[in-house]
Amino acid sequence: MNQFSLLGKKRFLPFFMTQALGAFNDNLFKNVLLLFIAFSGLYSQESSTALINLAAGLFILPFFLLSPIGGQLADKYEKSSLIRKIKLTEIVIMSGGALAVWFQFVPGMLVALFLMGAQSALFGPVKFALMPQHLNGKELVGGNAVVEMGTFTAILGGTVCAGLLFDSEFSTMLVVISVLLLSVFGYLASRSIPYAKANDPELSVNWNPASQLIRTVRHAKENRTVFLSILAISWFWFIGATYLTQLPNFAKEFLGGNPQLVTLLLTVFSVGIAAGSLICEKMSGGKIELGIIPIGALGISIFGFDLYFACQQLVTEKGMTVTAFLNHGENIRLLADLALVSASGGIFVVPLNALIQQRSEEKSRAQTIAANNVMNALFMVLSAVVAVLVLNVLGLSILQLFLMISVLNVLVSLYVFSQVHEFLLRFVIWVLSHTIYRVSHKDLENIPEQGAAVLVCNHVSYVDALLIAGSCPRPVRFVMDKDIANIPVVKYFFKWAKTIPICARGKSPKTYQQAFDKVSEELAAGEIVCIFPEGKLTKTGELNEFKKGIEKIISRNPVPVIPLGLKGVWGSFFSHCNGRAFTTLPSRFWSKVEVVADKAVAPADVSAGGLQEKVQALIAS
Repeated sequence: MNQFSLLGKKRFLPFFMTQALGAFNDNLFKNVLLLFIAFSGLYSQESSTALINLAAGLFILPFFLLSPIGGQLADKYEKSSLIRKIKLTEIVIMSGGALAVWFQFVPGMLVALFLMGAQSALFGPVKFALMPQHLNGKELVGGNAVVEMGTFTAILGGTVCAGLLFDSEFSTMLVVISVLLLSVFGYLASRSIPYAKANDPELSVNWNPASQLIRTVRHAKENRTVFLSILAISWFWFIGATYLTQLPNFAKEFLGGNPQLVTLLLTVFSVGIAAGSLICEKMSGGKIELGIIPIGALGISIFGFDLYFACQQLVTEKGMTVTAFLNHGENIRLLADLALVSASGGIFVVPLNALIQQRSEEKSRAQTIAANNVMNALFMVLSAVVAVLVLNVLGLSILQLFLMISVLNVLVSLYVFSQVHEFLLRFVIWVLSHTIYRVSHKDLENIPEQGAAVLVCNHVSYVDALLIAGSCPRPVRFVMDKDIANIPVVKYFFKWAKTIPICARGKSPKTYQQAFDKVSEELAAGEIVCIFPEGKLTKTGELNEFKKGIEKIISRNPVPVIPLGLKGVWGSFFSHCNGRAFTTLPSRFWSKVEVVADKAVAPADVSAGGLQEKVQALIAS
């Protein structure tokens, strides 16, 4: 399904319009205020700089103070009603802000900006907590991609519109009308958002911002994968804030200083993130694909490095227009690198946002998202501190700052991937399934979204586990022959995937029993376990007899069993076709492989022979 089809659905479009109009209005008002401070002539250079920094701080401060409270409210109350109340406050706030703009009263504008930040801080948790309730698993990545696109397009639109209105003949009146209309339209859009039940109606709200902030972050840390994903998203905002903040001065210092070029750079960067977010859906194949996160991280650094070298070849002159700038091919490389850095950022952040929404505990999902918003704000403030240190204390140039960010991104990415092996494992699976194989799947909705289950599949090659893991929407614990699980190099990936080694009882009774105990433990914890009941790779391409181990597993843990069929793998480099695997050079690339699932078999109906018949029917179809 194309992610844009969501814009035609009532369960998504009103929500999308509400958040996009809010982001547009925030940035329109904020940038009008910054332009007024900078160009009104009412303040000295020093006072102007101080007020601009104050304005930036006032907008972001509420995210620290109110995001944790907003997370609690979003978990406690029905979300569509809560959004409407928040959007009504925007109308009130913008009415006061409009009066301040009309009378050119800067303190009033600063108060309105702070209150808009407060409104956004309350809206953030409910916005992202609502999406998993209105979108199914296959739509979640696409929905996040469209929201990310809409957010950055709105940020860009609000920024550009602020400049256009500020320079117009009737600037004050147009700004006043615009901010009021946008807030009203945002509220009207919110009235069509469908009902979204409360996650935890019995929750007792802690109104103390400080203690709740600590509690929220501590709660997010309980799920290590989710918390490290929050840190990775926050790093994305660190990078994004650095680029967006420094691009105006970069244009002034390196490109001749024409304001048109500032708009060009901001447009390229914002469009890049929007494009990367949409590309992410295509690369993900309609599911939350963690394997593309390393691709996004790699792109941020590679194109960031090339941006540094591209700037050594720039052809510029003072006051150069956009047309003149684009007439030089050397300059196009800079724009391409900037677009690819931001597009890589979109590829990087969208699956992480979807991961947090999917894996957060439902009762406290909004509070986890609130922790994400707090950390995002913290990293954006940190980006400003780092920029001041690098540019003003160390005396480096903006271009050198960008280069430093690219280097730091490599280090941060290595740390995150070393701590969350699932990202790297899924990356290997994604590369495998997009080079040697073209993996498709059928009827995988038969695998339950929650709760324990056992998958049984034919065993064709040494990469069967990777192919199944790449297709299954949930993490899978594989029971695998000990010799295969200990293959050099590959064994690390199997270890990261929490593979359960097993061997024949006669070969090692201890290993045999430990495997069954571990399977029972994983199923009791509600995990998905996959076994290959043949107990060995096929040497003929035909199905071997299923062993009775599956019956023993189900007798200990009565859970549904889902038959799987792997089709198209026989004959590959990793199978025993034409001799032992790995003994000949690969001769097949981009081969079509299919993973097919049958309906779940109830525990009472499980037998080795019956499951063999079902798997045989799947691979023969």
